[in-house]
Amino acid sequence: MIRSLAAQIRVFHRLGRLAGVAVALALATTLGGCTTGNTVASSFEIEKAQGTTENIESLSAVVNNNPSDPEAYNVRGSAYGRAGKFREALADFNRAIQLNPRFFQAYSNRALIYTRTAEYGQAARDYNRALKINPRYDEAYVGRGDVYLEARKPEQAYRDFTRAIQLDTTNPRAYHNRGLILQQRRQHDQAIEDFSTAISLSDKQPEPYNARGLSYLALGSQQNALDDFNAALKLNSRYAEAWTNQALVYEQRGEKKRAFKSYSRAVALDKKYQPARDGMSRTRS
Repeated sequence: MIRSLAAQIRVFHRLGRLAGVAVALALATTLGGCTTGNTVASSFEIEKAQGTTENIESLSAVVNNNPSDPEAYNVRGSAYGRAGKFREALADFNRAIQLNPRFFQAYSNRALIYTRTAEYGQAARDYNRALKINPRYDEAYVGRGDVYLEARKPEQAYRDFTRAIQLDTTNPRAYHNRGLILQQRRQHDQAIEDFSTAISLSDKQPEPYNARGLSYLALGSQQNALDDFNAALKLNSRYAEAWTNQALVYEQRGEKKRAFKSYSRAVALDKKYQPARDGMSRTRS
C-alpha cells in the first residue's frame, strides 16, 4: 500500500534540502563582475567557452600585460573556476584582493570557490567581507545563503535569499533555494511562486521544475505535478529523482505498470536511491 503523500513528501524534503545545495552550486554560473569601486557591478556571466584552455590563455595574456590590474586577475580567476581549476582560481582572486582590498566581487568569487571545495567557514568569512564593503551586493547574499543551507541553518539562509530578492537579484538560486525552505515549511503556494520565478530566470535547469512538481503534488494538483516532472526529465533524462516523482504520480493514479517502469528507470540510474527501490517493490506485478 502506498504511503501517505505527507510521508512521501517528507522523504523528498530531506533529500531535497541536500539536493538544493548541490543545485545551487550547479546553477552557480555567475561570478562577480570586473567593476571596482563602491557601485554594484552587474554579474559577469561565465559562458562555457570561458573555461576553455584557449580562453584562459588569452586571459593570461591580458594579466601579463596588466600585472597590476585586479580586474584582470578576477576575470581569469572566474574562468579558472568555470574550468574546475580551483587552486588557480584562488590564486587569482587572492592576487586581485591583494591589489585592491575593497574588491568585493573578488571576495564573493573566492567564497564561491571555497563553497565548491567544501571550505564553508572560509566561504562565510569572504561573503561577510564582501557585504561589509558593499551591503547591497546581491550575489554575496545568495552565496552566503547557500553556505547557511549547507550548515543546516535554514532561517539564516531564508533571510539572505530574501534580502537578495529584495535587491532585485536575477540569480535563480535565490528563488529556487528559498522555495526549498518554503517547501520544508509546507508553504507550498509561496514555494511554487519562487520556483516559477527561478524557472523564468533560467528555464534550462531541471531542478526547479522537479521541486515545483513536489509542491503541486502536495497541494493535490497531480497534472501540474506530472507536467513539471516531465519537463525536468526533458531537460535531463538521467534525473533519478524526477523519474521517481513521475512514478509517484502514476502510482497515485493507480497506473502501476507505468509507475513501475518509471521507478525502474530511476533505479537503473541510481541503484542506491531508496525511494525508487521502495516504489518498485510496491508496484511490482
